[in-house]
Amino acid sequence: MQNPSDQTCLSQAQQHVLKLIFESQDGHRVLPHATTIQKASSSLVSSLPDQGHGIQRTTEHVLDEIAPALNHQALSPSYYGLVTGGVTPAARLAEEIVSAYDQNVVVHLPETSIATTVEDHALKLLLQLFNFSLEAWPGRTFTTGATASNVMGLACGREHVINGAIQKRRKHSASQTAQTVGELGLLAACREADIADIQILTTLPHSSLKKASSIVGLGRSCFHQVSRSKDGLEFDLDMLEERLKRPHSASIVVISCAEVNTGLFATHSYGDVDALRALCDKYDAWLHVDAAFGLFARILESSEEFGYVHGGAEGLELADSIAGDAHKLLNVPYDCGFFFCRHPGQTQRVFQNANAVYLSAGSPSLDHIESPLNVGIENSRRFRALPVYSTLVSYGRRGYQDMLQSQIRFARRVAWYISQHPDLELLSQALPDKASIDRETYIIVLFRAKNEALNHTLVKRINDFSQIYVTGTSWNEVPACRIAAANWQVDPERDSARVGSVLERVLRDWRPAH
Repeated sequence: MQNPSDQTCLSQAQQHVLKLIFESQDGHRVLPHATTIQKASSSLVSSLPDQGHGIQRTTEHVLDEIAPALNHQALSPSYYGLVTGGVTPAARLAEEIVSAYDQNVVVHLPETSIATTVEDHALKLLLQLFNFSLEAWPGRTFTTGATASNVMGLACGREHVINGAIQKRRKHSASQTAQTVGELGLLAACREADIADIQILTTLPHSSLKKASSIVGLGRSCFHQVSRSKDGLEFDLDMLEERLKRPHSASIVVISCAEVNTGLFATHSYGDVDALRALCDKYDAWLHVDAAFGLFARILESSEEFGYVHGGAEGLELADSIAGDAHKLLNVPYDCGFFFCRHPGQTQRVFQNANAVYLSAGSPSLDHIESPLNVGIENSRRFRALPVYSTLVSYGRRGYQDMLQSQIRFARRVAWYISQHPDLELLSQALPDKASIDRETYIIVLFRAKNEALNHTLVKRINDFSQIYVTGTSWNEVPACRIAAANWQVDPERDSARVGSVLERVLRDWRPAH
């Protein structure tokens, strides 16, 4: 039961958040001090209290001890780890409503709540942002993120290729009842289809794809690199076709739309994707796109400045399914991803929540909106759609173009600075001249220190200043440093200067000891 202290404590929390938002944008630490984290850890309650500490004491504990030990990944434009977006003001406003109303968006009951209708509108707005036809992508839903969306893509692909093989074997006995992977199970369906092997054919897959493959029962070892070079991104069409020809095999082809270490693309034009589509049609393969952040290149104009990057996302309308993240470049709160599929029958066959009358929408909906629990993984779902709807309505296509253009221009300024520095080396760029950098760089800059000893500690030295945050990776079996711009607040001039300042301090502090 609520009491006066509940309202006081909620007000305190709201004031804390507002103060934090307005103070975090310029010059504040991106990471908490190590001593702050240690203090917060020691303050955590490890034994469940019998009576409870009360809301006032708990509020003080959360605001004064736990909150200061959190990083500013969504608050600061200088957080360049992973590919981590912020939260636009419009999305943050909507998130407050989401928490207050706490809708469980699983069954379409338009007479009881507008939540599923808002979700349908948000997904349609998202398709429009990416310049996709609404009619061509009837299978669509929100997920927890691109990993869950990749699970859905591989599950639908698995369903499609195995069921297609079953139908081929039964072409002379059409009277038999159609059976699917969703009904038979993977092993029985493969026996029925005379399939001994399911292969995923791709170039430089993200680790979440292999996780997704494990979840859907295909295994991590089913991946085969079909690129022009050993660790290349571009497809070798001859090698791909040789794999697709294999007898008693079924295939899912996956396009990596913006590779996670470099931000580079596996395809560069409509024609590239069309060639993949033709092979998939010829051999009854499923074409999936892992486009966690690469899909946003479609919102750019095909201009001299951004045409090459835009080309990396051209032709994706030819795919069967697409996985993407909204909590990256759309800058909505964690967790939020999306999944698009051109074949709604596949999503329903895999994800249908059968035989639960109490979860039924009752009579068919006149607005043709599917209940989310029948087209996605979860049976309990947060109202992720409202921040997406709110931010798209607030900023529109032009607003998101401006955000992405700023992120790209920032990355290009940093890449050029590194390419000209005597102690640093720009990686993954075939020709590190200014024209190539200004043409090919998306939102990620991959680099290393030329001195091997420094390079092994470069990421830690950068992050110890807590003015910017970067993540480490490996490139050609050598440690590398990675900067990814994804926050809506990025300012190319201001933030590239801050990066340069931190790097100069790191190098200056290292030189006297060596």
